[in-house]
Amino acid sequence: MSSINEIAQSDKAATYEFLATIKTHSESDLDKSAYGWSPRQVINHLADSEAQSYSRLRRLLAEPGTTIQGYDESRWVESTTLGHESQGIQDSLAVFTAVRKSSYELIKRLTESQLDNTGTHTESGTYTAQNWLKSYTNHPINHANQIRQQKAKP
Repeated sequence: MSSINEIAQSDKAATYEFLATIKTHSESDLDKSAYGWSPRQVINHLADSEAQSYSRLRRLLAEPGTTIQGYDESRWVESTTLGHESQGIQDSLAVFTAVRKSSYELIKRLTESQLDNTGTHTESGTYTAQNWLKSYTNHPINHANQIRQQKAKP
């Protein structure tokens, strides 16, 4: 089991890794997609995802046993109204950064016993706070890797 401090530092490092990856992209790079979502879509998706995580983590900690509603990420990304394909990235990066910073501060306040708080996700079933934190720590790293791979493709 990871300590609270290790979890918090991993979360912070993941945030910085994603932001550093984005800084290597020009505006014209944002819409290039060798496969899957473009970097612009990924950035806008991460703002949505972190906003969901922000609420879910707090519910899990304040209301152990809670049910967390899933959402169809692909439909959100494909929605022209939500604008993931066309909107700028600055607002989404601001949301991502602010929410990650707030969650980082919350993680530092956790107790070891709170890592065992359990909830049920409507799509993925039962999880603990520690499982949730691991998943959301890895999420921006996975997308940073996706974006780097796309940039490397000709």
